[in-house]
Amino acid sequence: MTAAQAGAPVPSPPPPVRPVCVLVGPPGAGKTTVGDLVADALGVEFRDVDHDIEAAAGKPIPEIFVDDGEPHFRALERAAVAEALATHPGVLALGGGAVLAPETRTVLRGHHVVYLAVDLADALKRVGLGAGRPLLAVNPRATLRYLLDQRRPLYEEVATCTVRTDGRDPAEVAEAVVRELG
Repeated sequence: MTAAQAGAPVPSPPPPVRPVCVLVGPPGAGKTTVGDLVADALGVEFRDVDHDIEAAAGKPIPEIFVDDGEPHFRALERAAVAEALATHPGVLALGGGAVLAPETRTVLRGHHVVYLAVDLADALKRVGLGAGRPLLAVNPRATLRYLLDQRRPLYEEVATCTVRTDGRDPAEVAEAVVRELG
């Protein structure tokens, strides 16, 4: 006999786990650095989906691109984002290209998504010559400009708020994010 059949109250399922916020933005926006500071300020854990992908694949992202190709990386990324959105209660940072997938944009609906916006000049200072960033390996300036132009509308589509990072240090940006979450 079940609890419901015996007339006992049936416990309701636990509420779904949701991130406090999800950070999106291009390479050089500061998602990992700022995310770690925001998590510390809020007393929650920080998680970077790119690290999840590397752990699942057993190798760094540049090697995934070289060995398996970008489509394979993007499939790993979609799965990692969906899993993290469903299980992580802290601050979550997505890779710069995660918003390219319509599935990812769909699962981001209803989440507090902060777009860390950065202009080309600041992004270039932060990423340098693209070391460790496979999409920036050839002509980082032109490629980053293209990525910013291509992805900006997608970041804006998923964002519930935008925080500019230009000319600000990570602590200032983190404070602005915390205020937005307020």
